[in-house]
Amino acid sequence: MENEELTPESSTHPQLIVSEEMRSYLYEMAKWATFLAIVGFVFTGLMVVSAFTIGAAVGTNPELASLKSIAALGGAGLTLVCLLYAFAIFYPSLLLFKYASRAKLGVLYGDQNSLNEALLRLKSLFKYWGIMTIVLIGFYIIALFSTVMTMKG
Repeated sequence: MENEELTPESSTHPQLIVSEEMRSYLYEMAKWATFLAIVGFVFTGLMVVSAFTIGAAVGTNPELASLKSIAALGGAGLTLVCLLYAFAIFYPSLLLFKYASRAKLGVLYGDQNSLNEALLRLKSLFKYWGIMTIVLIGFYIIALFSTVMTMKG
């Protein structure tokens, strides 16, 4: 028996061909992704600044501290919630930015590795939003259940 090596040319799997039309779509998607990522970074920065401002305001303003919903968290708790929200905005923005930069490189220079990495980042972005959706649905179910249980009791 001969020892045969499998090469991409001898493989029976068809190769994916990226047409010029697909390249233009990928490039346009990358431009919009860059815009959305930058907007996400700006909102993250605003949220971080707001987190420390709101925490300090609640700690020093007795009128704000007297509100039941805010008083339960306190200044530090409110700061922590805002920082968690800022992270929830920052991470997908970072993935989107990485996708956009690698997709542009892949499309403009025909670099297969860059395009592969771009699609890996896009996959991670969709995975993140899928997990966040599952978590939010879980919170909604718990909130609905606790509301029903509170009404009964």
